[in-house]
Amino acid sequence: MDKLVARINELARKHKTVGLTEEEHAERDRLRKQYLQIFKNNFRMQLDSIEWTDERPSMPHQRVKH
Repeated sequence: MDKLVARINELARKHKTVGLTEEEHAERDRLRKQYLQIFKNNFRMQLDSIEWTDERPSMPHQRVKH
């Protein structure tokens, strides 16, 4: 993932300075799609690992008076 992000950033910097060739534009688009797919999959796994319950917390948060 780090190499993917590094290459995307490298292409972004080059785009801002000298511009990209058609091949680099295609590579940038492909890498962005790949990054988003990985991000979505990781986020979905995090959401899927959450256990939802209807139970109330056993110890409710109480304010301490000073």
